[in-house]
Amino acid sequence: MRTDCGGGWRKVWVLWRGLWVCVGVHGSIACCAGVSVQLSALSVVFADLFMELLEGKKISWKKLLTFLLFSFIFSFCLFASLRQIRTPEPQDYNPYLSTERPQAGSTSATPKSERSLTILLWTWPFSHRFTFRNCTELFDTPNCHFTTNHSWSQKADAVIMHHRDVYRNTESLARLPRLPSQRWIWFNMESPSHSPNLGAMDHLFNLTMSYRRDSDIFTPYGELQLLSQPEPFSIPPKTKMVAWVVSNWRPSSPRVKYYEELKKHIPVDVYGQQHLPLPMDMLQQTVSQYSFYLAFENSQHKDYITEKVWRNALSSGTIPVVLGPPRENYEHFLPPDSFIHVDDFASAEELAQYLKELSRDTERYQRYFQWRKWLKPVLGTGWAVQICKACHFLHRTEASYHVVPDLSKWFV
Repeated sequence: MRTDCGGGWRKVWVLWRGLWVCVGVHGSIACCAGVSVQLSALSVVFADLFMELLEGKKISWKKLLTFLLFSFIFSFCLFASLRQIRTPEPQDYNPYLSTERPQAGSTSATPKSERSLTILLWTWPFSHRFTFRNCTELFDTPNCHFTTNHSWSQKADAVIMHHRDVYRNTESLARLPRLPSQRWIWFNMESPSHSPNLGAMDHLFNLTMSYRRDSDIFTPYGELQLLSQPEPFSIPPKTKMVAWVVSNWRPSSPRVKYYEELKKHIPVDVYGQQHLPLPMDMLQQTVSQYSFYLAFENSQHKDYITEKVWRNALSSGTIPVVLGPPRENYEHFLPPDSFIHVDDFASAEELAQYLKELSRDTERYQRYFQWRKWLKPVLGTGWAVQICKACHFLHRTEASYHVVPDLSKWFV
């Protein structure tokens, strides 16, 4: 006997009747190669022994040993084959690629129920009315019945409450009767700096819905869509240097202070109230002419990356210069070479020098757009789509009792 078959198999060569027979094991499957398979070889050996017994001949110990060896191999092959049939190998596991968060309740690959769920939107967000969407057009789950009629408060499966519209009435909300199975959803797209009375939200809601990646229902301002095949991206012609569109101008804010220092070293065109006029329908066309756009957030908080990046800069085909959370937080949403972070520079003057050099170097400038070959920025497309995300979540999540105890601590 020898073990030199090779080829990645665990194999044993057995000398039988003057011929080498290779018996190999690969994973949980055993097989024979060479002159014969196990069953045929076993049949021949058994026939020889049986004939010698009939003829009254004495059976040699070598033949008996060979018979026992092949009987063992055949039994092992049969057992391994049956085992493989009964217990197939698990499929490869591919982790979910997007920013998935631990959810309240267990989710499944198929909807938990085909029945229609009713969702009560407690108030129109910022009093802005919109038309509800058919959520089946957006997700692979059934549609929901949406309403703003408070008569459904004791019948709806879930109630969505927009923070900025209810934060003054938390005491009355806490006294409202509610079904044990009804889930209250706290909905907020503003940063903690612009979300008053957060402490009153503790122990009141069952689910969170916001731009935070660790929300139960994740509703970002934008996201990247993977293209099915690479597509060339044409950078719009650049004739100007830096643009900034700002509506909430506060001289004491960090972003305005940074701008005041930056403009000493590089020209910046500012649009918005008290500045250059810019109709909304002309925003992207105007910004696309600039090499850089100041995507400066009004406050700096985890995951607070707004339309200033997604719509104003990326969708306009310019490079965003960001001021907000740390760079590593932006890189959860964007490729690291798709934006410029103010924290990468010791001063505004140093940043201005870099922008000037980059604008003159066509090859280096174009590298900031290489990712556009495979990825496309997509805006969070309005209230109706965000409400549908709640519908999608509820359909795919088993209802379970869950309370957000320290919402204010978590969100801040």
